Amino acid sequence: MKIDSPRITSFQPPARTLMGPGPSDVSSRVLAAMARPTIGHLDPTFVGMMDELKSLLRYAFQTDNELTFPVSAPGSVGMETCFVNLVSPGDKVVVCINGVFGQRMAENVRRCGGVPVIVEDPWGAPVDPAKVEEAFAANPDAALFAFVHAETSTGALSDAATLAAIARRYGALTIMDCVTSLGGVPVLLDEWGIDAAYSGSQKCLSCTPGLSPVSFSAAAVERIRARKTPCPSWFQDLGLVLGYWSGAKRTYHHTAPVNPLFGLHESLVMLAEEGLENAWIRHHNNHLRLRAGLEGMGLKFVVREDARLPQLNTVWVPEGVDEAAVRGRLLNEFGIEIGAGLGALAGRVWRIGLMGHSSRPANIVLFLAALESVLRS
Repeated sequence: MKIDSPRITSFQPPARTLMGPGPSDVSSRVLAAMARPTIGHLDPTFVGMMDELKSLLRYAFQTDNELTFPVSAPGSVGMETCFVNLVSPGDKVVVCINGVFGQRMAENVRRCGGVPVIVEDPWGAPVDPAKVEEAFAANPDAALFAFVHAETSTGALSDAATLAAIARRYGALTIMDCVTSLGGVPVLLDEWGIDAAYSGSQKCLSCTPGLSPVSFSAAAVERIRARKTPCPSWFQDLGLVLGYWSGAKRTYHHTAPVNPLFGLHESLVMLAEEGLENAWIRHHNNHLRLRAGLEGMGLKFVVREDARLPQLNTVWVPEGVDEAAVRGRLLNEFGIEIGAGLGALAGRVWRIGLMGHSSRPANIVLFLAALESVLRS
């Protein structure tokens, strides 16, 4: 039996303004970097670029951690990399849930054979340090503590410094999800005492999806090396990955995504050129512009102001408004993508992103005018 060749031509994506929970708009500089000639993943010049990438990521994470590199997969695999390496069967892990991604952390603990101790807060609220203190007081033998710094499903920002300090008092290592926070608000791994952190390339770093920057403290590396059982994932086993991302003579582990790494390198160069503090200020100032316009239309935020992410603005859908129809019109008539609610907030909220290259006054003006037009009609 012969199968005829399909009559399919080159794919041409439509031009969009990405103002959802990710991915964000990608700069032409990053796209151009990804179009550069592909070279081998063990090529000496590529190895040099890898070292630069690690240095740039240390700057973004504000850490001296030697084990800082991008996992060759999206943020969800960065999350799994932290858990499969640090959680052993029987380990007790205090896990904070105040949205979808805290739930995923707890599921990772279970799948690693650990025992999650759940600390729950309402969706839209930050993690309550008092509840974390209570959980550790009741479970002083907990080896690890996990929380989401910037909960993408709600737009809530938790106090990482205070939470990590509690874990440290009880001798537990801290795992932090900073997928939506890295590059948009302060992420200070060394100052806060975070032992393992993971992020994503497509949010405030404004690269294409598919890479997950991670960083591990010396204490985390020591724990990984002292494991009594093998890491349950071959691909994510840091004992193996270390030979590829460190050392003068790189050993083959997997074929790295060469051109996407070119893109991440360029996006981090752009972040360094702007300066971290300036990037944080830009995201904050653009949030204020967006907030003024949204509140001027009578829209209300889900998250209280002191715990609100400037780069991910979640607002309640007005009564009587078809939230999916509004998103559809914004996309089809204006080329603007915003996000729907997840989990408990599905059908009730819009998530409006101002991340990385998308965080520009021109985008805010365009979006506010389009939203007002759609709501009025």
